[in-house]
Amino acid sequence: MFSVKRRFFRDLQRDRWAVRYLELQLYGSNLWMGVVSLDQGYVVQMQGITKEFPGVVALNGVDFNLKRGEVHALVGENGAGKSTLIKILSGAYQMDRGEIRINGQKVNISSPRHSQELGISVIYQEFNLVPYLSVAENIFLGRESMSNGVFINNKENRAKAQELLDRLELEISIDDTVADLGVAQQQMVEVAKALSMQASIIVMDEPTSALGNREIEQLFRTIEKMKSEGISIIYISHRLEELWQIADRVTVLRDGQFITTSDMETMDKDQLIKYMVGRDLTEQFPERNVSLGEEILRVENLSKKGVLENISFNLRKGEVVGFAGLVGSGRTELMRCLFGADRFEQGKIYLEGREIEIKSPRDAIGHGIGFITEDRQRQGLMLVRPVKENITVTALDRVISNLLIDHSEERRIAEDLVDKLRIRTPGLEQEVRYLSGGNQQKVVISKWLLEKAKILIFDEPTRGIDVGAKKEVYSLINELVGQGVGVIMVSSELPEILGMSDRIYVMSEGRITGELGSQEATQEKILQYATEE
Repeated sequence: MFSVKRRFFRDLQRDRWAVRYLELQLYGSNLWMGVVSLDQGYVVQMQGITKEFPGVVALNGVDFNLKRGEVHALVGENGAGKSTLIKILSGAYQMDRGEIRINGQKVNISSPRHSQELGISVIYQEFNLVPYLSVAENIFLGRESMSNGVFINNKENRAKAQELLDRLELEISIDDTVADLGVAQQQMVEVAKALSMQASIIVMDEPTSALGNREIEQLFRTIEKMKSEGISIIYISHRLEELWQIADRVTVLRDGQFITTSDMETMDKDQLIKYMVGRDLTEQFPERNVSLGEEILRVENLSKKGVLENISFNLRKGEVVGFAGLVGSGRTELMRCLFGADRFEQGKIYLEGREIEIKSPRDAIGHGIGFITEDRQRQGLMLVRPVKENITVTALDRVISNLLIDHSEERRIAEDLVDKLRIRTPGLEQEVRYLSGGNQQKVVISKWLLEKAKILIFDEPTRGIDVGAKKEVYSLINELVGQGVGVIMVSSELPEILGMSDRIYVMSEGRITGELGSQEATQEKILQYATEE
C-alpha cells in the first residue's frame, strides 16, 4: 500500500502544478501526508503576463508571486505597470498573454466578481465607500443578509459587522456614518469589507498616502494581525522607507518589465531606487540657491469656527514655506480658504502689501494664486477629457480665437508642457483617467505653469508619485521659486518638508503651534509642535 503511494507521489513531483492542486485537495484532511506544505507555497503565481494598449506595451512578460501570510511590496515608477498588473489580478483588465494560478489552480480571471470569488480583494487609493451610509451598511453593501429573501436582516448584518471590527480590534462604531470618519478609519472599513468577502489575498494601493504617523502605526498593526491569520497582502507604496517596516519581499517593475524580486532584509534603499529608475539617484532634494525677495503674501488672524483659529503667517517671493502637522490639523482646510474653495469667517489676506478679498477660486486665480490639490482625481482633473484640454483649461483665453478654440495652438501649448514635465501619455487625446497617478499629478501642475501664478499652493505634491518623479517635481518647484514665485507646500512626509522648505509652520488642531527655520528644523521638533493641544 505505502509503495503504491510513494510511486504515486513521485510521479506527481514531475508536475509541480499537480502537486499544488493536490495540496488544495488534501490540506486539512486526514489524507494529508506532508508532501508539500501550503504554508510554504504560493497563493498567487503570475507568469509571463503581457498587456498591450494602443501604442503602449503596459506589461511585457512580467512574473509575480505571493506566498501565504506574507506582505509582498510591488514598487516601480509611475507607468512601470503596477496598476495594470493589479487590474489584471482583480479582473478589471484581461491579459493578452501569460498564466495565472491561484492556490495552484490555473485560472482565467474574467471579471471583478470572479476575482472576488477567488478570494482577491483590492483596496484602492481612492476608497469605494458610500459616505452617507453607516459602517455596517458599507461593509455588506450589495451582499446583505436577507430575511425570507425579501427584507434586509439588519440585526444579522450588524452582528457580522461587529465581529469584523472586533477581529481587527478597531474602535469604530458600526453605526457611525462613513462621512464622519477620518481617512484612516475609512481605510479600516475597507479592510473590514475585504474580510467580509472572505478575502485571503488583499491588495493595498498606496494605503499610507493620506495617513499621519499614528494612523500608519494602526494600519501596520492591522496588517500584522491579518498576516498572523494567513492572509496574504500585495502592498503598493511610493513611501520606500516604510517597506522595511512592513514588507517581507519586494518586486520591482520598470517600463512594464519585471526587474527583480528580493527579500527586504537583503535590499538597501539605494539599490532599490536604482532598480526602480534604472540609474543612481544620488540627491533626492536638489540644491536651491535663490535669494528671497520681498513679502508677497501675508495672512493675519484667519479663523473659521471649529476648524481654524487665528492663523497668521507670511510668504516671500522665491520662498518655499512648508506646512506640517498630523492628519486633521487643519492644513488643507487653511489652503482651501486661501484659494476661496471654502469661506473663512474673519481675518485678512494681503497680496504684495495690498489687502485683497477672496470669496471664490475665481478670485484667487485672478490674484495669481494657484492650487495643486491633494485630491487630484475629484478636484484637480476632468478625468474623461483629453490631456490637452486638462492642461489648457485654466488659460482658455490663449487658445480661443473669434469664439472658437484654436486647436493647433492648444496642441502646441500642450505638447510643450508634456515635453517639459515628461508626462508619459500615448498622445494628447488620451483621457486623463487612463494615466498613472504620477502623470495625472504632472498634468495638474502643468495647467498652473501655463497660468503663470504668483503664488502656488502644493497640497501633498508627491502623493502617489514614485521616487524618480518626486525629484522632477522638486526640481520644478526650485525652477518656479527661481523665477520669483512664492510656494506654499503642505506635506505629510517630514523628509520632504525638511528637504524642500526655507521655513516651516507646524499646525495642530486648527492652530499654528510653531515656526521653524530650515537650519533649526528636525523631525523631532516638528512632531513636538504637531502634538501640542
